[in-house]
Amino acid sequence: MTVNPSTDFYRNPEMQFRGEIPSGRIGWRSPSNIALVKYWGKKPVQLPQNPSMSITLKNAYTETVAEYMPADERGMDVVFYFHGERNEQFEKKTKNFFESMQATFPFIGQLRFVIRSKNTFPHSAGIASSASGMSALALILCDLERKYFDTFPNEEEFFRKASYIARLGSGSASRSVYGGVSVWGETEGLPGTSDLYAFPVREDIHPDFLNYRDTILLVDKGQKKVSSRAGHELMNGHPFARQRFDQARKNLEILLNALKQGDLETFIRIIELEALTLHAMMMTSDPYYLLMKPGTLNIIERIFDFRENENIPVSFTLDAGPNVHLLYPVTYRDKVMPFIENELRTFLTDAGYIDDEVGRGPEKII
Repeated sequence: MTVNPSTDFYRNPEMQFRGEIPSGRIGWRSPSNIALVKYWGKKPVQLPQNPSMSITLKNAYTETVAEYMPADERGMDVVFYFHGERNEQFEKKTKNFFESMQATFPFIGQLRFVIRSKNTFPHSAGIASSASGMSALALILCDLERKYFDTFPNEEEFFRKASYIARLGSGSASRSVYGGVSVWGETEGLPGTSDLYAFPVREDIHPDFLNYRDTILLVDKGQKKVSSRAGHELMNGHPFARQRFDQARKNLEILLNALKQGDLETFIRIIELEALTLHAMMMTSDPYYLLMKPGTLNIIERIFDFRENENIPVSFTLDAGPNVHLLYPVTYRDKVMPFIENELRTFLTDAGYIDDEVGRGPEKII
């Protein structure tokens, strides 16, 4: 049998419960992340066309608790509650994901699950809810394996496998398994990186960036009209795809050096270039589409003016949605917060903003 490393790297047909099947609960809190160098476009199966780099957040997270018990005659099953209400869409998606994982976690077929999940931020509005949600599920599956089969020699291998599994559900989820700065995708000059899982960049990051703030400005809480999955597919045959993939690789190299040297000017230039290039790819797809809103552009213009007039190194990035991530060193917080309240709040929804910062990564809660 041919093994595909992108999906079967951890295949283990022997991992079955022998004897009494257990019941229990496992829960993880897993954060969202914001990509500084974007990946947009995939290769089969769920592999990036270019490497990406992100910072993991602290306050924007998904909290997921899975109850598991022996399956009945119908076999593996999933019931999914999102913010206390049964959600058939997430139920179907999770069940399909679990079924696709049975070669890696054969014990799944012996269990049924009741999953309860909630976010601290709006779902599907461009704050990488799939990243936090799928990484939480991946951590739960790996934790089940660790609890009953004791297959992980160390924490490093546990989180590497969780990143690999999370990637199969959502590419950006691979990065949410780690705190701080992480890279997903094989990167020249950065040993340990891989297209199969993310890699934490823990050495030589300048202290200024480890305490960075990210205020997520909620311009629109609605669901995106074009999903990220559909957007990735539109990169196939995109007239500027090859140039974009090359640009991302170069930008990652430049940004990594800036993070190590504490180079704020280069950091700002690269992350804003990456944000606008991501949306340029959407606007030049066929069919083309637009995820930014008028409020998005108004906020960006005011960030430019504030940075120039006040000489304060605020910057922005965007995910695949209209909401703006306002990034700045924590030392400028007392000056940036009044700017948000006085000049930017008028463009925000009633929810306002999420005051966030660089986080340490997932946390086991049960």
